[in-house]
Amino acid sequence: MLEIKSLTKRFGDVEAVKDVSIAVPDGAFLVLLGPSGCGKTTLLRMLAGLEQPSAGQIVFQGQTVSDGDKNWSVDPARRNSGLVFQSYALWPHMSVRGNVEWPLKVAGMAKADRAARVDEVLQLLDIRQLADRYPNEISGGQQQRVAIARTIAPKPGVLLFDEPLSNLDAKLRVEMRTELMRLHRATGATTVYVTHDQIEAMTMATHVAVMDGGRVQQFGNPNDLIERPETAFVATFVGTPPNNMIPVVKNGTGYKIGGKHMALEPPAEQCLAMYRAEALRVAPEETSTSLPMELVEVSAIAGRTMVTALRDGLRLTAIVDSAPGLRIGETVHMQLPDQPACWFGPDGARVQ
Repeated sequence: MLEIKSLTKRFGDVEAVKDVSIAVPDGAFLVLLGPSGCGKTTLLRMLAGLEQPSAGQIVFQGQTVSDGDKNWSVDPARRNSGLVFQSYALWPHMSVRGNVEWPLKVAGMAKADRAARVDEVLQLLDIRQLADRYPNEISGGQQQRVAIARTIAPKPGVLLFDEPLSNLDAKLRVEMRTELMRLHRATGATTVYVTHDQIEAMTMATHVAVMDGGRVQQFGNPNDLIERPETAFVATFVGTPPNNMIPVVKNGTGYKIGGKHMALEPPAEQCLAMYRAEALRVAPEETSTSLPMELVEVSAIAGRTMVTALRDGLRLTAIVDSAPGLRIGETVHMQLPDQPACWFGPDGARVQ
């Protein structure tokens, strides 16, 4: 349904998107996940037709809609796609009904058909009772529903969302995630959703592209990203809490991890060892495989306790059954398992 081929976008000497290739089937929910400035919104804008690629192609349903190599693009209005902005972008002088009806009027749909379709999508988004109100008379969450209703009214084949929940409070974000997943099932539209929130990505997506520095670090389903991260960036960006990454360096005849000699056999002289938070423990006293660190945070999480400690810039997090009997600032002994979950090279690529 959606295919991106070697897509690149340059702004002067800066490459905002670098040689991205992704393909997802019809009806997929693709999340572009990454920190601010990683290129995910630029990629979305190219899909919407708001930016011209510098190189590469975008294909919707077998039809090329952008070709950066030929400097050619299909007009955004002819792409059978709809974009929901972060800022909602509702017409303030139009009622809720008027906002939703507008794209249907532009498309030349008959008046009776427009009215029926507007009623249908207002009912689907549970905002039919707001039809005669204006944007300044409804809440932010309701405005977001109106923006989504306006986008799906013309029945686009591809739905594009640019961090649509970032302006909502935490409780409403959770509720709207559920609504968006229900909407995705109801419309069957292929969806591309941009966010920096990995919880949103893990709960909503069928496919995730983790981006950093303009490149896709890893593409797969949410479980793949958690179980087998391909880069150190993915390992520390995805997951709650994220995985622990500790430098291991050769020292004499052995290896040091966190500044302490341990019996490890890394695949190279300089590596990064990944330890999952649930594999770490808090030891009552220092052992040969523990690191003495400063306790900086203790918090409850899903019936267990998250313990975070610092030492010389190294930050470790453990998930344990009960909180240690220590005060913040005291020394806590973070117990490592005998072997890490996996190894990454100095460049961040997985090596074992």
